[in-house]
Amino acid sequence: MSNRATPDAATQIEIYRRMALIKANDERSRKVIMNGRLVMPYYSPRGQEVIPSAISVNLSDEDYICTIYRGSHDQLAKGLPLKDLWAEVAGRTTGTCKGKGGPMHVTYPTKGIMVTTGIVGSTMPIANGLAWGSQLRGDGRVTVASFGDGAANIGAFHESLNLAAVWKLPVIFVCQNNEWGEHTAYDKTSNVKVADRAAAYGMPGVRVDGNDPFEMYAVANEAIARARAGEGPTLIEAMTYRFFGHVFGDADAYMDKGRKADAMANDPVPRFRAKLIETGVATEGQLAEMEAAIEKDIDEAVEFALASDFPGVEELKRDVFAEEMA
Repeated sequence: MSNRATPDAATQIEIYRRMALIKANDERSRKVIMNGRLVMPYYSPRGQEVIPSAISVNLSDEDYICTIYRGSHDQLAKGLPLKDLWAEVAGRTTGTCKGKGGPMHVTYPTKGIMVTTGIVGSTMPIANGLAWGSQLRGDGRVTVASFGDGAANIGAFHESLNLAAVWKLPVIFVCQNNEWGEHTAYDKTSNVKVADRAAAYGMPGVRVDGNDPFEMYAVANEAIARARAGEGPTLIEAMTYRFFGHVFGDADAYMDKGRKADAMANDPVPRFRAKLIETGVATEGQLAEMEAAIEKDIDEAVEFALASDFPGVEELKRDVFAEEMA
């Protein structure tokens, strides 16, 4: 890639802040579940913090994202307030969807978080619709569709890429390839790299180290600039690794222990933290203060959520039809 964009010092610190937030929120989520304070399905994003953090600093609040049920990292990186998130996953009225969406259906249009879907691969056609609307309005917005490697093998992937390329939609397809489609290794389901499939539809396809903030930032920056300029979509395959099983409680016995240990030993969060200090971009004190503030914000969000009310039975009839039912 020529003329690669490089994040300045302030942007590097902001990328790290978002990564640290995702990591801390994940650790707290698992702790709260294990302590029995909340009972809910939970899909850990640990190991994948870099991808949405490095992408989202290239986006504005007006830009859209569509993510999947294991996309809490995408939501937090795009700016979803912690209190709204925790109240929603706790099923309370103060949540983003009044507690009726839960962990798998978080939406927050104020920050461009348009859809969180539980249907594998559905982020892509939805993103096309949002991008088409932006194209028709000429509003300059771009849409990012996040999905996993397993979703790259369904029909919606191919149909969406084809249509986006034909219409030159301002959309970026981001495959967060954590090497596992639920419990199945990627190399058991495909003989080709996800990024290589882009050539069949006449769009750029880039495979990048999704655990390298600089590489991820540069690739995202170029793809987003292309989309804004009306040059059409890009497919990004961001390589990473999932630290835990598909869903909380999954014993992940199917995962190679050596491969997992290697990935965790190269945890991108502390690695980037050390680099910021080593290069003089930030000091230990600055980052420690930032991390303490994040923990405080999470404390307040959890308590806010647990102190909020559950929806009443009257909510069963609301937000169902265009006109409220008596």
